[in-house]
Amino acid sequence: MIKIEYINKKIAILFLDRPEKLNAMNFKFWEELPIKVNELENDTDLKTVIIMGKGKSFTAGLDIMGFMKTVQEKTSSMKGVEKRDFLYHLILNMQKGFNMIANGKKVYIAAVHGYCIGGGLDMISACDIRIASQDAVFSLRETKVGIVDDLGSLNRLPNIIGEGETRLLAFTGKDINTDEALRIKLINLSFENKEELKLGAIKLAKEISRNKKDVLEGVKDVLNYNLLHSAEDGLNYVALRNSSFLEI
Repeated sequence: MIKIEYINKKIAILFLDRPEKLNAMNFKFWEELPIKVNELENDTDLKTVIIMGKGKSFTAGLDIMGFMKTVQEKTSSMKGVEKRDFLYHLILNMQKGFNMIANGKKVYIAAVHGYCIGGGLDMISACDIRIASQDAVFSLRETKVGIVDDLGSLNRLPNIIGEGETRLLAFTGKDINTDEALRIKLINLSFENKEELKLGAIKLAKEISRNKKDVLEGVKDVLNYNLLHSAEDGLNYVALRNSSFLEI
């Protein structure tokens, strides 16, 4: 379901590779993602990771039928509290890969074409930068299928597009196109088609990767710290960080 290809020592592309199912996220995906992200995070030369989908779309989101079938098989002998405990820890494990992207040391660029639905939006919300081709379609679709999103969009999108736009997407479950995604600042850049998107993503990754690895890691660390702290606390944190690391 997931494949890693290297552009050079500093840049890798993490591909969602189930094109015959629009890269729908099956049970195997959730098992593989933390392993693949850990592999990337442990690569000491790597600086930037592009996330893309093979085939016609980034991802159609959770493969509900296939996923639920696997869950039902695994819980068939369970009852009551045991089943609820399994589900709770399953959700936490599903969150793990996206959390690793959000909290990791690499710079992650989501490059979206075609559908980016549900779990796809959770995934790109965990990335540092989001870009898309003109055919992209974004949706926080969980509302329409009777689920409260539990994989990151409700938690991360307010810091990206604001509280109001997040509530609009979450309560309606509506689709938005690339122009609308650009307007609300869900994405940073748009490209005409998938081919230009990939070229643009690589060009952006090369620009980022020309900077020193420890500085990129420091910038991401401080930006993430600022999400949970006041500006005053953030300024003190970066002062402590730089005074510890800078050579004078």
